[in-house]
Amino acid sequence: MKAVALISVLSLSLGVAYAAGDATAGKAVYDRACKTCHGATGEANANLAKAMKVEIPDLGSAVVQKVSDDDLKKVVTDGKGKMQPVKSVTGKSVDDVAAFVRTLKK
Repeated sequence: MKAVALISVLSLSLGVAYAAGDATAGKAVYDRACKTCHGATGEANANLAKAMKVEIPDLGSAVVQKVSDDDLKKVVTDGKGKMQPVKSVTGKSVDDVAAFVRTLKK
């Protein structure tokens, strides 16, 4: 009985880890689709922000890191303010990018 419970817990843990996204895969997607505006380390491209007359938040900041994963993924898929939806990031890649953004925490 204990073995069944242990296997169940391990299976659930692996499922949660998988559902949360892969930060390594997310970095590759981020580098391709997000880095131009958000910079390699999550700090905004200051020149682009100035040219667009917008504030691009530091993705490692406490403010961004407090945002739920679902809300973070919604910004990627739906956009926010002047940020347009990132149409090239879909499916599991959205989870992966969210997982990578979590690694930028300061």
